[in-house]
This record gives sequence, C-alpha cells and structure tokens, in this order.
Amino acid sequence: MKHRSILKLIAMLALLTFSGAQAAEKVSVSFFSWPGYGFWFIAKEKGLAPDLELDLQIIEDPYESFGQLAAGKLDVTSSTVEYGPIAADSGVPVKLVTYTNLSYGTDRLIMSEDIKEASDLKGKTVAVLEGGLTQIFMGIWLEDNGVKFDEVEYANLIMDDAVAAMVSGKVAGGEFWEPFGTVVLDSLKGTHVVATSIEPYWLKTGLLADGMYMSDKFMENPELAAKTMKAYWDAVAWWKENPEEGNKIIAEGLSFELADVESVIGTTGEPNEGGLAVLDVGAAKKFMGVEEGEPPFDLKNGQITEVWDLTTEWWKKFEMVTGDPKFEDGVDTTVISAQ
Repeated sequence: MKHRSILKLIAMLALLTFSGAQAAEKVSVSFFSWPGYGFWFIAKEKGLAPDLELDLQIIEDPYESFGQLAAGKLDVTSSTVEYGPIAADSGVPVKLVTYTNLSYGTDRLIMSEDIKEASDLKGKTVAVLEGGLTQIFMGIWLEDNGVKFDEVEYANLIMDDAVAAMVSGKVAGGEFWEPFGTVVLDSLKGTHVVATSIEPYWLKTGLLADGMYMSDKFMENPELAAKTMKAYWDAVAWWKENPEEGNKIIAEGLSFELADVESVIGTTGEPNEGGLAVLDVGAAKKFMGVEEGEPPFDLKNGQITEVWDLTTEWWKKFEMVTGDPKFEDGVDTTVISAQ
C-alpha cells in the first residue's frame, strides 16, 4: 500500500514538473549582428522572463526577417525603423511597436579619397542597404549637397560586403555603422567622413534609429506581446546597471570582440558618443507619444509621426512605396502603452 502511494506521489511530482516546463511560451525573435540588439541575449541569459522561452535567431538580411514575421515563422524582430511604410503599403501584417536606440554617431557616410564633394559622386556607385535607413541617409545628404538622389548608383550590400567593396574600389563611398566604419577608415588611405548621425541636424530628425517589430498575429495575444517587450526593457535596465557584464554577454551571443560591442553601446550605460544612445522604456514611450514629457536630444513627444512622414516621402522617391500608407497600418503603439 505504501509502495503504491509512493509511486502515485512520484507520478504527481513528475506531472507537475512537466506542466511547469510546458508553461514557458516560446517566442521567436530575430535580429542581425549588431550590439544594439544584443539586449535580447541578456534577457535570456539572466532569466528576466522565466515564463518565456526566447528563441533568438541571427538573420543578417532584415527583409528575410520581415518575410518570416509575415509568414508566422517569427514573432518579433529588432531592426532599423524605416520598414513601417513599406509594410503598410504592401499589406504586410507587421508593425513597428517601439523605438529602442537612437544613432549617436555610429552611422557615418564615408567616401573614398577622390570624392572631395558630393558632385564627385555623380554616375558613381555607393554602398547602402536598399530599402533601409542607410539609403535614405545617403539620399538626404546628396540632395542637401546639390546632387539628385538618382544621380548615383546604389549597390545593395550588407556591411561585410560593403567594407570589401569599399576597400577594393568597387564603390566610391557608402553608409557604414560601427565597428565597420572604423575598419574602412583604418584600411583605406584617404577615406573620410562627410556626415555622421551625432550631428544635431541628424539627431533632431529621429530618423537614424533602431526599433522593434511584431507580427499582427503575435499581437493577437496582447498579454504575451507585452510580456515579451517587458523582457527587452528589463534587459536594457539591467545592462544600464551592469554594463561590464552585460557587454560580455552580448559579445558572446554575437560572437563579437568585446571591444567592438563597447565601441557601439559603450561601457557606462549612458549614451555613447560615436555609437548609440540606448533608450530606456520611458524615453521610448515619449517618442512614441504614449507618455507625457519630452524625449532626450531635443526630440519631440510623439515624433514617430514625423519620422513616418519623412520615411514615406523618401520611399516614394525610391519607388519602394507607391501609395499613401497610413500611420496606423504600419505602427502599433498598444504594446508600448502597456509597459
């Protein structure tokens, strides 16, 4: 009798253990190799969301991530903030849900030695990610300096390939973020910076930044969506208090040198000149217009709407957008409002 009771107890304990293990909800998150997205590794490593099973995937092509989001193979992706109008115009069921980082000098336009002024680029090729912020950054700079955006050729290259193209002379210039920009400047004599995202002109646009996207399907479970975003913000808060350990976790997760991580996000938890200003949840809520107060760097409350208009204007020029996509079809603020 006692033997049977023990067996029954063991079976109950096994069932409870199994049920507990099953309780963690799987959330698939992607991002490309970039320290500004590495806070997801901290969330997982430090168990900041014990009831979530974070499946972290490095996908170097952002458009592959957006495609997988739309197909239901991913739930969340961290990327730059320009995709919303393209998604809305194409009817892709993906939304930008929050800003996460502001470029604070990490993005630079770098030209080869023989490019003395913008007009020298006419008819030449520059390296960008087509359909990405790098292309808009380049286009605005060209037109601000008297060159029409379509008077140059654009080579669609990820960072590793862009560096190689620059060093080999296949492109005359390009948009590079850290640590790749420093590689170009150190490797090729005469290369020089003509614009950087830390300049007040660029900072005030709020254009050059990172954000978080979620699929419409994933957001059908608002509690899970909010829980997932909270894991990210908790990781950022933890990193701001523990930047040394946090940077090591990010470096290991990305297979980056620690120095390369530090060059982007810094070592203090504060905005890193020449790298990123990592936003906290309060700053993000203000920029997205769901909390009163002004964001940092002279940005405006709710400035996301101005970024939407500027991005849409440029995607029309580049023929990435053909209609007039509505803000609410590409941006959803319900999840950040719940934080």
